[in-house]
Amino acid sequence: MVIIPPLRRGCFYLGNTRIPTMDLKNLFTEDRAVSPVIGVILMVAITVILAAVIGAFVLGLGGDVDETPQASITLDNTTPENVEIRHRSGDTLNDDEFILNAGSDTNSTPFEQDTLSAGQTANASLDPLDDGDDITLVHEPTGGVLASTTA
Repeated sequence: MVIIPPLRRGCFYLGNTRIPTMDLKNLFTEDRAVSPVIGVILMVAITVILAAVIGAFVLGLGGDVDETPQASITLDNTTPENVEIRHRSGDTLNDDEFILNAGSDTNSTPFEQDTLSAGQTANASLDPLDDGDDITLVHEPTGGVLASTTA
């Protein structure tokens, strides 16, 4: 097989096969970058993302999300009628935001004081508990469980 030099600009022949060559001058002066289909897809994607972000701000989504306080709490069932709530560390807890569920009893004001800070202990009086009753301290606005134990 013999390679014949280009007979005309832009191609050469390898046997009976015509093989086009690259025009280097045209390669560096070409002004096309991205195909129109890719450009349209990118524009639609940008428009959808912008609409979602603006819609979230306008509708106020994600604005007033309550978070469960982060605290290390232990519950000790010292007697069948008493639960000791010990705040080890973390956020200060407000009495009016918590419910203590113990067996069939619900105590909507589990703390003796208005707030419970790290290092403090509170006692909650309950109906007598049976062995195996679950005791949970629940943050009422979010429904998050801060601590739980079994009697």
